Amino acid sequence: MTSDDTAAALTRAAVILPYERAQRSNVLEFAPAGAMPRAAEARLAEAVGLAASIGVTIVHTGIHPLRQRRPSTLLGEGQVEMIKQALEEQGATLVVVDAALTPVQQRNLERAWGAKVIDRTGLILEIFGDRARTREGTLQVELAHLEYQRTRLVRSWTHLERQRGGFGFLGGPGESQIEIDRRLIGDRIVRLKKELEQVRRTRGLHRRARERVPYPVIALVGYTNAGKSTLFNALTGAVVYAQDQLFATLDPTMRQITLPSGRNAILSDTVGFISELPTQLIEAFRATLEEVASADIILHVRDVAHPDSTAQRNDVVGVLDEMTEGSDAALDEGWRARSIEVLNKADLLGGTEAIAARSQGGLAVSALTGDGLDRLQQVLDERLSASMVVERFDLPPEDGARLAWLYRHGEIIDRAETEGLIQVTVRLSPTDRARYAQLP
Repeated sequence: MTSDDTAAALTRAAVILPYERAQRSNVLEFAPAGAMPRAAEARLAEAVGLAASIGVTIVHTGIHPLRQRRPSTLLGEGQVEMIKQALEEQGATLVVVDAALTPVQQRNLERAWGAKVIDRTGLILEIFGDRARTREGTLQVELAHLEYQRTRLVRSWTHLERQRGGFGFLGGPGESQIEIDRRLIGDRIVRLKKELEQVRRTRGLHRRARERVPYPVIALVGYTNAGKSTLFNALTGAVVYAQDQLFATLDPTMRQITLPSGRNAILSDTVGFISELPTQLIEAFRATLEEVASADIILHVRDVAHPDSTAQRNDVVGVLDEMTEGSDAALDEGWRARSIEVLNKADLLGGTEAIAARSQGGLAVSALTGDGLDRLQQVLDERLSASMVVERFDLPPEDGARLAWLYRHGEIIDRAETEGLIQVTVRLSPTDRARYAQLP
């Protein structure tokens, strides 16, 4: 365990959920501003899971309905005082507020509670900073974190060691000169953007190289902790990190799979989405979007056993729509037609047959037990076959290279030898047919 991990484990934290009552009749639930209504307890559980994933010890949680959003503290005076007493009783030194706080609100709450305060954006940035593994992921998260920090360099501390300065809320002392801080952060942001542009150019070359390998791409998308990595491992036999943990996967991972027909495909595991994704992290999803945008099939993996499964589905669809609108990597208008909804974790609700009996659409599976995976692979095969074309090629026996290419990249339906030629009937994708025509 590193010193940072030890510090986090020793940190006693509280998770506070400010909620506005949903304007819906006969429904006892709350909704954060701008978000669709959902069960307050489920939203709090998600926030606790996010906070716990950075290693702190959760000692207090609370749901606090808002009558109005106060510009100074967001919460009402009585609520601020009530939370202060709970923090003192539990010895909490960190408060996670599951809402977007302005710098002024964050500063005032820290003064009122005598504890560090981070909002939902800061928490997600912290998790991303801890989990990113690829060069681009690390650079992008640092860039997002610096842009977030730049707005929060305020003269609010009487002790320099408590002024924000490091990469993460558990970091060390910060600079005492705020103007110098802002200039240094600005310079670092400029350098990071240049490095990221170079990394993206390199990735673009790699992607074009993959395009020359004529395997269809199947992309996994879904809400965080929906079981995408477990499904990825079950389908590929890989050992991608998969835990019952929010944001267990941040960087896209790709593996080759073989479908029942013998056809090869590339399966891509991507980062999980989440409601109210911080704007600073929109760019961090660029790699994910590029993989999704170029995918032949999109598997939208849902945690069907989650109480907010429908709301999570809408969050994923909404984030994809918002993030791809007007982007060079935008999904085309038919991206929904290329998607298959996978209702995962069916084992928690009686199995795939029980889910299928009462669900409207979607393919029920359990990535953990393997139930329903055979049917999923069949559906993938059928979907890919639907766009295939069947052609016959007459090849001279000495043209082994073209014959081998057809065997590698197509599905051989028939083969015969007549009049000194090898006649093969092959099922190919339109893209592969075009590539074959360009072979030397």
